[in-house]
Amino acid sequence: MVQISHSHWIYLIIISSCLVTLSSSASLPVKAVNLGGWLITEGWITPSLFDNIPNKDMLDGTQLHLKSVTLNMYLSAEGGGDSIIVANRARASDWETFKLWRVNERTFYLRVSMGQFVRISSRSSRLVAKATNPSTTEAFVIVRNSNNRVRIRAPNGLFVQAKTAVSVTADYTEESTSWGNDDPSVFEMTMVRQLQGESMVGQLQGEFQITNGYGTEAATTILRNHWSTYIVEDDFRFIANNGLNAVRIPVGWWIASDPNPPKPFVGGSLQALDNAFTWAEKYNLGVIVDLHAAPGSQNGFEHSASRDGSQEWGTTDENIAQTVNVIDFLASRYAKRSGLLAIELISEPLAPKATLDSLKKYYQEGYNVVRKYTSNAYVIMSNRLSASSTELLQFASGFQKSVLDVHYYNLFTSEFTTMTVQQNIDYVNNNRSTDISTVSIANGPLVFVGEWTAEWDVNGATQQDYQRFAQAQLNVYGRATFGWAYWTLKNVNNHWSLEWMIQNGYISLK
Repeated sequence: MVQISHSHWIYLIIISSCLVTLSSSASLPVKAVNLGGWLITEGWITPSLFDNIPNKDMLDGTQLHLKSVTLNMYLSAEGGGDSIIVANRARASDWETFKLWRVNERTFYLRVSMGQFVRISSRSSRLVAKATNPSTTEAFVIVRNSNNRVRIRAPNGLFVQAKTAVSVTADYTEESTSWGNDDPSVFEMTMVRQLQGESMVGQLQGEFQITNGYGTEAATTILRNHWSTYIVEDDFRFIANNGLNAVRIPVGWWIASDPNPPKPFVGGSLQALDNAFTWAEKYNLGVIVDLHAAPGSQNGFEHSASRDGSQEWGTTDENIAQTVNVIDFLASRYAKRSGLLAIELISEPLAPKATLDSLKKYYQEGYNVVRKYTSNAYVIMSNRLSASSTELLQFASGFQKSVLDVHYYNLFTSEFTTMTVQQNIDYVNNNRSTDISTVSIANGPLVFVGEWTAEWDVNGATQQDYQRFAQAQLNVYGRATFGWAYWTLKNVNNHWSLEWMIQNGYISLK
C-alpha cells in the first residue's frame, strides 16, 4: 500500500474538486428555466418576427378551403387523395382541406389530406391529387383580391376552373375577371383553424415557416439579429441572481449542419449556443441541451419545425440514424464544457405515430453516442405525449445517469377549461403529485419536470391566485429528483414569462 502524506491528501482533494466541475456545477434537483423562442422560433412567443413576411397569412402548413362561386360547392380530393379533384361538397372537412407548401409569396404546392400534391393530369386538363414529391409541375400561383376571392393559375399558365361538380380543370384562358359569381375560375378561400395538440391555431408559425416565408437572405438577417439580441449575457446574470441554477435550451436538428444547414433553415444558431455555454459557465449555471425539433418532426407541431403539421420522425432507420448523428455532433462539441449538465435526446414525441419501439431504438443509440464522449452528462429521455407516463420506466432504468422528462400544463385539454382556482391547485397537489410519485421508483431514472408554467384557463384570476398556483407547482415539482424547468424565460404572454413573473412579484425563488 502506498503511503500518502497529509499534504498530498489535501492536493488530491483539491484535484478531485476540480474534476467534479468538469460536469456542470448545478446541483440536483435543478431549478431551471427554458430559453424557448430563442434558437427555435415559436410565433406565439415572439410574434413580431413574422411581421414583415410578404403574404404572411399564407405560410407553409396553412390550411385552405376553396369554394367554387359558380357551383357553390367546395373543391375536394376524391377519397382524400390519389384521385381526381372535384367540386361537389356542400360542407368542408378533411377531404376538402388543402395544405400549402410555399414556393414563394404567391406560388404554392397544394397538399391533400392523404399527403399527395395536386397537379394536372398527364392525359387531360383535369386536376388530380397524385404527386408524391412536388416540383415545378405542381406549382400553382394563387391570385387574391381584397375579399378573399382567388384565382389559381396552374403550371401550364392557364387558370383552374370548376366546370362541373366532377370536372375541375386547368384550361380557363380569360386573363381578366370581375370576380363575380358567374366566373368559374373564381373561388372563395377560407383559412382553416387547425389542431395543434389540443389547441386550435390559425396557422403554424415555426422555424420552417419563418425561414421559408422570408427566404434565405432575409431570414438570415432577421434570425441572426434575433439570436444575438433576444437572449444575452445579462439574461444569464438575471437567471443566476434569482434562485435558478440551470437553463434548458431547445435546439433544432439543423444546428448540426451550421453554418450551411439544409434549406430553408439558416445558419448562425450554433454560435448563439456556444455563447450560451460561455455565459452559463461564467455564472455557474448548468446547461441542458434539448433536441426540440428532430428531422421529420416528432409531433407535427410548429415548435418541432414541421412544415405542414405532418409527423414523420422515427418512421425509418435512416431517419433515426440522422437524429443520432445530431446527438453525436452536440455531444462531441460540448462534452468537455464544464457547463454541460445534460443532453435531452428529443422533446415531446407524440404517440401513436412516434412508436414506442422506434423511440426505444433511438434512445438506446442516442445514449450510446453521448457516452462515447462523456460519462458525466445526464441523458434525458422524454415521455411520449398521449401515452402512459410509466411506459419508459423499465427501459430507462437500465441506463446510468438517465432522466425521464415529463411536462405538466393545466392547459390544452377540456378538463381544465372549467376548473376554478382551487380546483387547479388541488389538481397539482393531488394528480401531479401522484404522477411524480408513480414515476419515481427505486433504482429508476431521475425525474425531470422539463416544462411547466403558471398560466391556466382561469379567467379573472388575481395576482394572489397566480402566486398560489405557482407556489403549489413549485412545492410539488420540487420533489422531482432531477428538478424542474419553467417554460419559458421570455414571452409576450406575461404569465408564460418567468422573467416577468419574477420582476412583478408573482414568483420568488430566493
